[in-house]
Amino acid sequence: MKKLMPLISLPLLLGACTQPTRPADGTTTVTVLGLNDFHGQLEPSSFRGKQIPDPANPGKTIAAPAGGISALGGLVKEVRAANPNTVLVGVGDLTGASPLSSSLLADEPTVIAMNKLGMSVNVLGNHELDYGLSELQRFQKGGCDSTARRDKACQFVNPFPGANYTYIAANVFDKNGARVFPAYRMVKVANLNIAFVGAVLEDTPSVVTPSGVAGLQFHDEADSINAVLPEIKRQGADAVIALIHQGGAAKSGYDQPGCTDLTGPIVDVAQRLDPAVSALMTGHTHQAYNCVVGGRTVIQGASQGQLLQRLDLTVTRKNGVARVTGVKAANVLVDAQKYSSPELAELAAQAKAKTDPVANRVVATIGAPQISRQTNAAGESALGDVIADAQLAATRAPERGGAVIAFMNPGGIRADLPAQPSTTITYGNIFAVQPFGNLLTVLTLSGAQIKTLLEQQFDNPSAGGQRILQVSEGFAYSYDLTQPAGQRVRDITLNGQPLNMAADYRVTVNSFLAEGGDNFTVLKEGRDRLGGGLDVDALSAYLQGRTVVPGPQNRITRLN
Repeated sequence: MKKLMPLISLPLLLGACTQPTRPADGTTTVTVLGLNDFHGQLEPSSFRGKQIPDPANPGKTIAAPAGGISALGGLVKEVRAANPNTVLVGVGDLTGASPLSSSLLADEPTVIAMNKLGMSVNVLGNHELDYGLSELQRFQKGGCDSTARRDKACQFVNPFPGANYTYIAANVFDKNGARVFPAYRMVKVANLNIAFVGAVLEDTPSVVTPSGVAGLQFHDEADSINAVLPEIKRQGADAVIALIHQGGAAKSGYDQPGCTDLTGPIVDVAQRLDPAVSALMTGHTHQAYNCVVGGRTVIQGASQGQLLQRLDLTVTRKNGVARVTGVKAANVLVDAQKYSSPELAELAAQAKAKTDPVANRVVATIGAPQISRQTNAAGESALGDVIADAQLAATRAPERGGAVIAFMNPGGIRADLPAQPSTTITYGNIFAVQPFGNLLTVLTLSGAQIKTLLEQQFDNPSAGGQRILQVSEGFAYSYDLTQPAGQRVRDITLNGQPLNMAADYRVTVNSFLAEGGDNFTVLKEGRDRLGGGLDVDALSAYLQGRTVVPGPQNRITRLN
């Protein structure tokens, strides 16, 4: 015969079952992996920060192959196997300015790859707005209803599932002052609540086409994050990590921890953040650094998935209260020769197969077997001239910016056109020359500022030497390296007339230069900015319909 439990015991038993249990005291290590500025780079690329022996040329070295979603998948899997308490986060610009295998498919392969990697959260980057807010919202929700890329949406998979991870940004508001994205996301790791709070650079409107940011307001990064910290604390956060799509640069190597020479906008942001933020994972400047600002880690992992930011947080709970008692930081090389994921390798192969017909499409015929990026004694190259001319042609019309001069950084010219001699040029050849997916920017500079820009070619401390900008047809100057800094450039002319130092000129550069890249800081002073299309599209359009031949390279003259 079953014995019945006295009724009085039942409520007591239920109360005991439903009473919350306080997490046990102890120490937990949480690993956070951060991916910044991936830009849809599904395939490995060359990481110039690490040289390895060249198997084809004994005694010489080549840049290490790094990144790609297969290698990322293999590395993330290894880290999670070693520590199950691992979170993968994005630090902006996962998509946008992407290679063909992603961009021609509306960047959907990249979003799906991030899902397969198990990403939890991604802070908004400026390039995520390249195609406007509605397209980014489609990335989050999924579906095929794309107003910006209707012909590309759902060409990879149908229906497109959207992102499993959450886009966040504490400092982006609509015209009515309402926040457009969640400010943060709380991720449960073991018995801990790890809060990731995000912000995109306040200057996003200056680096994105007006249509991409229409109706949006961008507030100060530090102020916006600090404003939501009380709410995050009320929600029970045990640790707070800031994901900020803004950065800086440092001279120290990617694998040198604790650097103190960080410069750039992120330094001020870091100095003004509330002490409740344990570390900053950053992006945007495509630099690799692992620095300390005000006692806190500030880290960035280059770009294109070549490095993963890694934070190992030691979180100690005592008497029910958790606090971060240690932060260990590193940039981890995503070695494409060491790590792999068959599943993600297959995804990359599928995307490539779908886009190869476009990559192999013949764009033009040139009047020589090859247009070289090799520079002459003055620092001018035939290909540099062609690219500058193409960018001027793309932005000369008043409605496209009304440019009269174009400048191109030589470091952005990555291959001869084509790499293997042939008079036939494919779209893939053009992408090999300009693989970074930079957008064109037209801005206003005075004649005096243009002279300063040219002088900065020779006093650029971060570039390791002179960087001769390639210039468009009609613009010419000479320089004398025996003269003092700031007095080396002379005889500047535009269409045969001396440049007027007091007059204003509309100038085209790519988005890298527009933000002061290679330390051409005067370009950050450019006014009345207008964003344009991709640099690769400008070159493609320029080559079509004309037979381009290498020019005489006589726009820049070195006097000694």
